[in-house]
Amino acid sequence: MKEDQAVSALSALAHNQRLRVFRALVVAGPEGLTPSKLADQLDVPRNTLSFHLKELAHAGLVTIEQQGRNLIYRAEYGHMNGLIRYLTEHCCQGGVCEVSDTTIRCDC
Repeated sequence: MKEDQAVSALSALAHNQRLRVFRALVVAGPEGLTPSKLADQLDVPRNTLSFHLKELAHAGLVTIEQQGRNLIYRAEYGHMNGLIRYLTEHCCQGGVCEVSDTTIRCDC
């Protein structure tokens, strides 16, 4: 992942509604969700949700698939994992690390 891609993804996630939408899609898994289900689940107006989904798609964090008359949105796990790799690639100066909620232990 390049720096500009990481900035775009982080920028898209730096909004509470978009973060909630993305997390809901991650939880939904590979089946994804329609905008209607997302709107109902998150109690977000559909027009607002549409804007947020567009921003997440533009940042590469979600994919869109047409299934008949429905659009299915899915989290783009490859891009998400690429962002995590980008953020942690030089962790502990390249050593192997164990990360918990409170500590980072490195074998450096």
